[in-house]
Amino acid sequence: SPDRQIYHCFGCQAGGNAFNFLIQYERMEFPEAVEMLAKKAGVSLPESQKQDSKASGLITQLYKINELTALFYESNLNSPSGLEAKKYLLNRGINEMTVKLFKLGYASSNWDTLINHLRNKNIHLSLLEKAGLVLAKDGGGYYDRFRDRIIFPIFDIKSRVLAFGARLVPDTGKAAGKDDSPKYVNSPETPIYIKGRNLYGLNFAKDAIRENDYVVIVEGYLDFIMPYQGGQKNIVASLGTALTIEQARLIKRYTHNVVMVYDADDAGQMATLRTLDIFIEEGMNVKVVSLPEGFDPDLFVRKNGIGNFKEKINQAENLFDYKLKILKSRYSIKDIEAKALISSEMLLTINRFKNSILKSEYIKRLAQELDVKEDALLQELSKIKEVKPYSDLGAGSPDRKALNINPTEKLLIKLMLEENELISHIRERLEPEDFQDERASRIVSLMFDLIGQGKNIEPNKLINYLDDNSISQIICESTLLPQIPSQNKENVVNDCIQRLKNKRLRTKKQRLHEQIKTAQASRDEEKLHSLMQEFHCLIKEREE
Repeated sequence: SPDRQIYHCFGCQAGGNAFNFLIQYERMEFPEAVEMLAKKAGVSLPESQKQDSKASGLITQLYKINELTALFYESNLNSPSGLEAKKYLLNRGINEMTVKLFKLGYASSNWDTLINHLRNKNIHLSLLEKAGLVLAKDGGGYYDRFRDRIIFPIFDIKSRVLAFGARLVPDTGKAAGKDDSPKYVNSPETPIYIKGRNLYGLNFAKDAIRENDYVVIVEGYLDFIMPYQGGQKNIVASLGTALTIEQARLIKRYTHNVVMVYDADDAGQMATLRTLDIFIEEGMNVKVVSLPEGFDPDLFVRKNGIGNFKEKINQAENLFDYKLKILKSRYSIKDIEAKALISSEMLLTINRFKNSILKSEYIKRLAQELDVKEDALLQELSKIKEVKPYSDLGAGSPDRKALNINPTEKLLIKLMLEENELISHIRERLEPEDFQDERASRIVSLMFDLIGQGKNIEPNKLINYLDDNSISQIICESTLLPQIPSQNKENVVNDCIQRLKNKRLRTKKQRLHEQIKTAQASRDEEKLHSLMQEFHCLIKEREE
């Protein structure tokens, strides 16, 4: 809600104001969020506060260290020590402009080059370890994680350096006897980098993705760089073989249409199959490109040109055809058991479609392809238990409990947030303790206090007083409930107040019943007499 300056997701229950959004979604600390919003709004912060916000917090320090590291590796690539690495990149068709755009770099073969460089900038080794740039030795001390490798900085959506990918330089690797070394070494997960929540190149591609209303997804760094250099600007890399639900949702911010291009090997095909259901779950449209055997996007563009690559994308198959083709290539549909296996695999995917018409059409097509009766497939489909969304399968998103707050309490909070005059009116008839939910009681108590001080109540400002995510969720969800017609508002308020009073009286009555039973069982006459008096007063209060 731009007017109220708050947001709320009724699916995952996330909510808050602009500061909360940046803190939660962009993984910022509060000072960073303040600085970014001030810049966006054209508000000048005092210089001392700017300095404090830049220097404070581990997150800010890690971004700074990564930026310094990227610059260091970039300068190394253009130094004599990086000659072989630079030559390798140029021979693969990556031009100087692309090298500069993506800040490609080189880590020398020495064990402590980066350590010594950053030590001279007064950066502590413990911070380098937290950034994933160094490794601890068994006997004490540290050494550089990346050595004799081409460096690919990994950026977030705001082009800040999150982490690094590093590729072995083939010729120098062999010369140093490193044939057994892995081709790629990547940064570990850190406080600012979680692999499954980022996409390589999205900061460069986001505008083109919006303009074209689809995204091409590849797997590796060079698979992204070569097509991008050739003009396929709406492209990202998944930083691994299988996409996560967070990556799918990140893409969904820019488009609902996906074209996946993976290697033609078995690993690539299976990764694609595992990924398809994630996109279905998110209600996205997916197509898949099959490259010739032995080709990845990087090699295909180098051998066949960007024009042929774009043509392949235009000829992409829909997900149903692709998955069925892969399964039929592995299992013979002439074999009854294989046919059953193919159908069960396809039905698992079909079952994830939320649209009944799509389900029906795909069942019809599957029956034709496998030469089986639709009724049989529908029977098998009915046996599949309702699938859990990927977001419920531990895909890396933070757990959020349902609010489980009394609708009457939530509605009263909404009405008070809309009209400050109602707060005084309600304060005369209710106490914060009348709200059974402890979080609602805190919200109401704060509103009563603020209105007593003559302050206006605004949802986005109220959130800042209460450092509790669940309370922020309640405020946002209550605010964004459907509007109550003005002619009905007074009746709704009175009804809500009466409901809460009755609920509190019932709760008190039940509590007194239990206490009276206990007093009778223990034969505490004095306590029993006091409780009976309190009970009669409660009955009288209810009658009034």
